Amino acid sequence: MTTLDAAAPARPRVVLGVGGGIAAYKAAELLRAFTESGHDVTVVPTRAALKFVGAATWEALSGKPVSAEVWDDITEVPHVRLGQQADLVVVAPATADLLARAAAGLADDLLANVLLTAHCPVVMVPAMHTEMWEHAATRANVAALRARGVIVLDPAVGRLTGKDTGPGRLPEPGAIFEACLDVLRRRGEEPDLLGRTVVVSAGGTREHLDPVRFLGNRSSGKQGYALAEVAAARGARVVLVSANVALPDPAGATVVRVTSAEDLRRAVLQHAPGADVVVMAAAVADFRPVAVASHKIKKDDAGGVPDPIALERTADVLAEVVAARAAEGRRQVVVGFAAETGDASGSVLDHGRAKLARKGCDLLVVNEVGDGKAFEVDHNEVVVLGADGSFIEVPEGSKRAVAEAVWDSVVPLLHP
Repeated sequence: MTTLDAAAPARPRVVLGVGGGIAAYKAAELLRAFTESGHDVTVVPTRAALKFVGAATWEALSGKPVSAEVWDDITEVPHVRLGQQADLVVVAPATADLLARAAAGLADDLLANVLLTAHCPVVMVPAMHTEMWEHAATRANVAALRARGVIVLDPAVGRLTGKDTGPGRLPEPGAIFEACLDVLRRRGEEPDLLGRTVVVSAGGTREHLDPVRFLGNRSSGKQGYALAEVAAARGARVVLVSANVALPDPAGATVVRVTSAEDLRRAVLQHAPGADVVVMAAAVADFRPVAVASHKIKKDDAGGVPDPIALERTADVLAEVVAARAAEGRRQVVVGFAAETGDASGSVLDHGRAKLARKGCDLLVVNEVGDGKAFEVDHNEVVVLGADGSFIEVPEGSKRAVAEAVWDSVVPLLHP
C-alpha cells in the first residue's frame, strides 16, 4: 500500500465525510486505507449515511466516536474544530443532495458545517444514478464547487443500483486513496489544473491480423494512467483514452476504451476540441495490416512459411491534433511522447528533437526504451523538450513522479 513520504508531517489529519448513498459501504475500505497508512481519520457521516452503514462500523475502523450532529460533544465545538484542524477533507460518496447542500453553503448537519469551515483541500467523490449526475442542477452545483477550489472527481462508469449501468458509480477506494495522497502531498498549493479539461491517451494499440493475432507493443499504460491520476488530483477534468490496459480506472477520469490506432484516433479527435491540454502518452502503432483475415491464419500442413503480410501506415494522431488546433484556433497545449532507442543515425535525444520539430507540439517527453526501461515497469526516466528550446531532465523515479514533472512543465504554458 502506498504511504506518505517519510519526510511528511506525522499522522496527517483527514476528515472522511460519508454521504447517504448505497456506495457508503465502499467508504469503509477507504477508511481502512487511510488508517493503515498512518493517517488520523475522523469519520463524519450524514444522517442518511448511517442508515446504510452504522456508527459502530465507523468507530471500530477509525478508533474514534462518530456523529452526524452538531449537538453531540458540543463543548469541543466539533462543527468548527474539525474543519479548521484537518489537513484534508474527502467526501465519498458525495450524493446529489450533499453536493447541492455544499454548493448552497447550507449548515444543517455536522458534515455540512465541516465543509464550510475547512481551510484545507476538499475532495468530493460523487456517486449517484446517471440521471441525477447528468441533471442540469447537479452539473451547476459541481461547477460552483469547482469554481471555489473544491476538487470534484468525476464518477466512474459501471454497474449502479439495480440493473442500470452508466456514469455515476463511485470509483474504487484504492483509486480514491491514491488521488487523496496526491492532494495531501501538494497541500498548501493551489490545485493548478482546477477548471481545466485534459485528454490523455495511454497504453498500446493492437492491429489485428486475424481473429486471434495482432501486431502490438509492450506499453502497459502505467505512465499514461499516472498522468491521468495526477491531473485529476490537481483539479482537472480528465478524459483518458485507454488502449488495451489492464489497470484500475483512475479516480476522477472518464475512461474511453479503444483497441486499434484508428479507434484511438477517433476518440482523441472527438474529445480534443474541448480540452485545454492533450497528452499523447499512448504507444500508437505506426503500421497495420492492409487486410485482416476473417479466420485464423493456419500453419501450412507441409511446414511451409506463411505468406508475407502487407502493411500500411496508420494516421499520425499527434500531428492531426496539432493541425486541428491551428486550423480551429484552439488555445490548447499539446504534449507528445517519444519512446526512442539510439542507433547509428543519432542518439535518443537526437531522434527526440527531430520528432518535436516534425510534430509541432509544445512539449515532447522523450524516454529511452528497452529491457527494464519505460515499458512494463513502475519507474521511468525522461527528458522534457520544449518547442522553445527548453530542456528538462527528470531523473529516474516512479511514473507518478514523472507525471508530476510533466504537468509542472505544462502549467506555465496554459492560457489564462
